[in-house]
Amino acid sequence: MTSTQAWVLGLASLASFMMALDSLVVTTALSTIRQDLTASIESLEWTVNAYNLTFAVMLLTGAALGDRFGRRRMFVAGLAVFTVASVACALSPDVGTLIAARALQGVGAAMVLPLSLTLISAMFPPQQRGKAMGLYLGITGLATFSGPFIGGVIAEGLAWQWIFWVNLPIGLVAILLAVRRIEESYGPNNRLDLGGVGLVTVGAFGIVWALVRGNAAGWNSAEVVGSAVLGVALIVAFVRTSRSCPARARSVLVYG
Repeated sequence: MTSTQAWVLGLASLASFMMALDSLVVTTALSTIRQDLTASIESLEWTVNAYNLTFAVMLLTGAALGDRFGRRRMFVAGLAVFTVASVACALSPDVGTLIAARALQGVGAAMVLPLSLTLISAMFPPQQRGKAMGLYLGITGLATFSGPFIGGVIAEGLAWQWIFWVNLPIGLVAILLAVRRIEESYGPNNRLDLGGVGLVTVGAFGIVWALVRGNAAGWNSAEVVGSAVLGVALIVAFVRTSRSCPARARSVLVYG
C-alpha cells in the first residue's frame, strides 16, 4: 500500500466511523435529550427520523455530485456540512432546532459516505480493493460495536451536547488532511443529469417518508399509501428512462 493509498483509506474510514458513531450515540442519549429539552416522544423520534430521511434521500445525489464536480471537493464539502451541523446540534436551544440540524447532518453524511467508497475504489486496483474495503468496513463496524457504550458514557458523565461537540475537532482535522492528501478525481461521465437526479431524489423521499410515517399515521392512511405509490412510480419512471438512455443511469448511479 502506497502512502497516498493509506491516506485515502484512513480518511475515508475516519469519516465513515465518525458518522456511524454519531448516528448510534444519539439513539443512546435520547432519554437525556428529552429531559433537557422537554421534548415529546413524537418530536424526539424526529431527531432520528430527520437524519435518516435526508440521508436516504440524498445518498444517490451525493454520489452524482461527486462524479460531476469532483469527488474530493464534494467529500470535503460533505465533511464541512456534517461538522457545521454537529455544532448546530450541540447549540440547539429546543428540539425543533435539533431536528433541523440533524436533517442537515444527514445531508452531509449522504455526501461523504458514498464518496468515501468511491475514493477507495478509484485509488485501489481490483486485486487490492477487497482488502481495502475489508479494513474500511471493519473500522466502520467498530462504531456499531462501541456506539451505545460511548453514547451512554458521554450522556451520563458529561452532557448530551458532547456527542456532537466531539465531531468538531475530528471534522476539522479530516477536512484539512483530505485537502492536502487526497487527489481530485471525477467520474467517467461527469455530466449531471438533473432530470434523473430529480426523479431519484423525489422518488426516494416518497418511499422513505412512507416508511418513517407508517406507524404514526397508519400504514393504510392516504398519506402513507400516497407517498409510497408516488415514490415507486418515480423510481420506475427513472428506471424506464434509464433503459432508453444508459447515460442517465450512469450519471446518477455510478459509485466508482
